[in-house]
Amino acid sequence: MELFTNQVLAGIATGAIYACMALAVVMIYQAIDHLNFAQGEMAMFSTFMSWQMMQWGVPYWGAFILTLALSFAGGIIIERLLFKPLAKAPVLTNVAGFIALYAIVNSVAGLIWDFTIKQYPTPFGSSPFLGSQLISTHQAGMIGITLLMLILLFVFFRFTRVGLAMRAAASLPESARLVGINTSWMIALGWGMAAAIGSVAGMMIAPVVFLEPNMMLGVLIYGFAAAVLGGLTSPFGAVMGGFLVGIFENLVGTYIPGVGNELKLPIALALIITVLVVKPAGLFGRPIVKRV
Repeated sequence: MELFTNQVLAGIATGAIYACMALAVVMIYQAIDHLNFAQGEMAMFSTFMSWQMMQWGVPYWGAFILTLALSFAGGIIIERLLFKPLAKAPVLTNVAGFIALYAIVNSVAGLIWDFTIKQYPTPFGSSPFLGSQLISTHQAGMIGITLLMLILLFVFFRFTRVGLAMRAAASLPESARLVGINTSWMIALGWGMAAAIGSVAGMMIAPVVFLEPNMMLGVLIYGFAAAVLGGLTSPFGAVMGGFLVGIFENLVGTYIPGVGNELKLPIALALIITVLVVKPAGLFGRPIVKRV
């Protein structure tokens, strides 16, 4: 029973990172109806920026806040320069743009910081949380940061004018334009927020997996699995999907013989395929109906 509890809590902790990545994926999907294959690389680059600032002597939380601001601005710039001109382009053109962005960001990070593994500090420490051996203070911190971010996003989208405008632009863009909402800039704000949320995932997972240019590839796949499981139209579903994928991954690796770390990633891919076949809208998503 102690082993089961330990694996569930560890799954919730890693699921918090998947939830952040899934939330970033869902925000861009709602804005432009495409999956951002470079979301993980953008988060990785943001994490490197925070690491560099700490090397220059900036305190952790100062680097954290500056990274959020720079990531937000970077997301808007990428949308304005690259994807706004592709707004009416075919799907494959957008996919090619995402793949190009993935390769460019990965290569630039390797050129600036090289591909050697680097230690990344944690602000929470690694001692047992509240004296319990079941979960560490860093894992508890990851869960707390994710839940806090979810609450802030709920308040933003439910009670602020900009948040309501972004929801309207995502769900009914034609009607939103008729009432004076600049849907183009709402999409750009969505990109900025997704980049900032992704940077949080990178900074939280870096102390666990270490910092290097390819560190977010597996996390992005798990984030896709979480977003598909929870529903690509539901930010809440993306977060819940992240926690569920984290728990499922740990329990499968522990209790199914022959499933080690090497097979955890294929299990996430199998989960994506299964959910798409059984319930394409996800557990919390709404079916997309188009008038023909």
